[in-house]
Amino acid sequence: MATEVIMPQMGFDMVEGTVVRWLKSEGDEVNRGEAIVEVETDKATVEVEAFASGLLRKVIVTEGNKVPVGQVIGVIASADEELPVIETPVTVPTQIEKPTTIKSTTQAKPAPEEKTEEPGEKLLVSPLARRIAEEKGIDLRQLKGTGPKGRITKEDVLAFEGKEEAKPAAPVAATTPQAPGELEVTELSRMRQTIARRMSQSKREMPHFYVTTSIDMTRASAMREELNQLYEGEVRVTVNDLIVKATAQALMKYPAFNSYYEDEKLKRNPSINVGIAIALDDGLIAPAILDCASKSLKEIALASHDLVNRARTGVLKPEEYTGATIAISNLGMFDIDSFIAIINPMQSASVAVG
Repeated sequence: MATEVIMPQMGFDMVEGTVVRWLKSEGDEVNRGEAIVEVETDKATVEVEAFASGLLRKVIVTEGNKVPVGQVIGVIASADEELPVIETPVTVPTQIEKPTTIKSTTQAKPAPEEKTEEPGEKLLVSPLARRIAEEKGIDLRQLKGTGPKGRITKEDVLAFEGKEEAKPAAPVAATTPQAPGELEVTELSRMRQTIARRMSQSKREMPHFYVTTSIDMTRASAMREELNQLYEGEVRVTVNDLIVKATAQALMKYPAFNSYYEDEKLKRNPSINVGIAIALDDGLIAPAILDCASKSLKEIALASHDLVNRARTGVLKPEEYTGATIAISNLGMFDIDSFIAIINPMQSASVAVG
């Protein structure tokens, strides 16, 4: 039976997406769970996995075109199967940007990138490293990767850039200085545009009220030091990990805060997924540590460290990207005493920590 590949909805406010790159060509064999196409949303580029095995019989939406969520973009079927009649959609050509890449790792690992000049060889490179290299005009073939199996990481690209900048620069022609009073305009990335839109929508549509309290963390800090000595470097518990654990316990006691209001109904989430604010070059995201109610403090510390690392290298799972049921924003390490956070859409509360 033929299986349609559709433009997925990654986030409640996503209404359209762009086909960035087909990872398979028409006629190629695909396996269930294998990444077959890259789709660009407002905040990320996500790999869409096949829901069936067979051949990619038809590519309906070509690379660089934008279509609404739910639109069929391709068809998977067996070689002798008759394809359904699918009306060719009206597409909008778009300039494909290079936002933070969030790849799904739930089923199949993505195929490594290829060198176009030498088709027989493979170039392993993280999405974030590739984007930085493209922005800075760095040829990735000049780099030696230090990641797993020689994978080129963000750190490799930045280290190479530092070496290049240290070389004597060629003389550059003088540029015309900015005229007095001329307005400097900076284009926002798609991620920053989305953050601005969603936060404005949240503040406008969701009633906000604020409560503040001071908590003596002396005993908690002492306990954290004892635990870190006990774990002997296996994991490092941070103050933020204590806050995540405390937040999860609070939501277990007061489950209404793990709900959200929609269509004149209160909908309770089935699990407690605590989002933690992480600053990236492109903007701020708050991916979730999933199922915190069942995790020990040690497990939360391990999950938090892993989540931050994968967020910065562009390897988040879609459910981590969209599944937070409450968010924590901690600015205490920046000497901030207190601040006011805006509640994320589809959540009912946010914890701002100074």
